[in-house]
Amino acid sequence: MRYTLNEIFVVMTHKDIITPITVVDYQELDPTDRTLVDTAREATLRAYAPYSRFSVGAAVLLDNGEIVSGSNQENAATPSSLCAERTAAYYAHARYPEAKFVTVAIAARDTTGNEIAAPISPCGACRQALLEYEKLAGNGVKVLLAGRSEIYILPSVKSLLPLSFTEIE
Repeated sequence: MRYTLNEIFVVMTHKDIITPITVVDYQELDPTDRTLVDTAREATLRAYAPYSRFSVGAAVLLDNGEIVSGSNQENAATPSSLCAERTAAYYAHARYPEAKFVTVAIAARDTTGNEIAAPISPCGACRQALLEYEKLAGNGVKVLLAGRSEIYILPSVKSLLPLSFTEIE
């Protein structure tokens, strides 16, 4: 069967993806979030990053009140390295399998050892891994991305990865 150009209709839809981010100073955080950011910043000091010299720390607040931290751990065989976010998340769930994630904080130091000025966000693999724990929690897990001069607050891990694998169900 042949169609003329007028008989072929292409329907396209445009969708915008909006990521809500609140930008605050450290002093504007509540005491719990301040503690979490401090823990993530401290974890950067325990990073093993001889190759990138970029140290990342993460801290996870669980619904049982525990805070678990992790830092990036590099290896000469690069795929064997592990990011701070997954180190913290996997350890938190392994140690407290019944606890739900409430908030995740992430901080980093540059190659000179100074805290980065602007916040960084997790890599794609970490976003997907954290999203799995958000799914287990059954609700949004708040994300704090800490830089030296400002902190980004996101309402959920999903806001970092809106077109995730969990959407395919």
